[in-house]
Amino acid sequence: MAVKVIAPGLSTTVQDLGRPGYYHLGIPLSGGMDRFALRTANMLVGNPEGAAVLEAVFTGPELEFTAPATVAVTGADLPAKVNGDERPCWEAFPVRAGDRLSFGFLRSGARAYIAVSGGIDVPEKLGSRSTYTLGALGGHEGRALKAGDELPVGAAPGAGGGSVPAALRLSPGTPAELRTLPGLYWHRITEAAGERFFSDIWKVAPEADRIGYRFRGGSPLEFVPRKQPFGAGSDPSNIVDACYPYGSIQVPGGTEPIVLHRDAVSGGGYMMVGTVISADMDLIGQLQPHSPARFVRVTMEQALAARHDRAAALARVRSHLRR
Repeated sequence: MAVKVIAPGLSTTVQDLGRPGYYHLGIPLSGGMDRFALRTANMLVGNPEGAAVLEAVFTGPELEFTAPATVAVTGADLPAKVNGDERPCWEAFPVRAGDRLSFGFLRSGARAYIAVSGGIDVPEKLGSRSTYTLGALGGHEGRALKAGDELPVGAAPGAGGGSVPAALRLSPGTPAELRTLPGLYWHRITEAAGERFFSDIWKVAPEADRIGYRFRGGSPLEFVPRKQPFGAGSDPSNIVDACYPYGSIQVPGGTEPIVLHRDAVSGGGYMMVGTVISADMDLIGQLQPHSPARFVRVTMEQALAARHDRAAALARVRSHLRR
């Protein structure tokens, strides 16, 4: 079976849960920006949770199926249509050979996940089918989809079906609260600047993408005076080059925080004010430009508890769909 791309949408790529283990070589994890939505879409169609799906940003693609399949769309509220008739999101539905899947206008969120029973069966690269467009690696020819592409689909492993009620879904609030651990370079800013960083309301900048989400509108950071270190730039936000963890918040020039995401570079010369905890990284992937957000200071104990809560949320979805 294959899925034919009639129209690609704004930016639609093949993504799974990513390729861990190569970040120290400069190859990022990649994978779905909203891993909860990706996993849930696969559960709905009977796939393993890490199977490859399509990640659509802001607008959806138009696809034609060459054989019957089960489909589910999760994540952003991007209305799915089969031959023009709307289908609910977060619910499995069948398609037949020759059916066309298209999408209406985005209602909320930023990224939708389209799972097909059997999974998108493009070749694995370094253990993953995820697309890393900056490195032309993985996915379909290492790039976003184009009209005329044909995507192979694997054999369906089992029966899918069911729906996920709103109470079991995860989505950012307004403003989105992004829990953050202060970083190794927290001492570089004044106490007052640190307080303002966590009390200010920020807004997502239009430049936000898979590499990083830029935020604007808060107070510029005030830096503690220092002597410029050997090997670092002259700007107070510069450091001797260091590694960047996923979710780290760099603030070039002290003005606009950038949260590094799935396709981020692995190191550089900007100080990191902190790191958004893993449990909240999915929320960032659903923020549209100009969405309000605030950074919330947490402890390591609170971060670990949040990770446990996120795992429990996935377990509740699994339990619900097994009924």
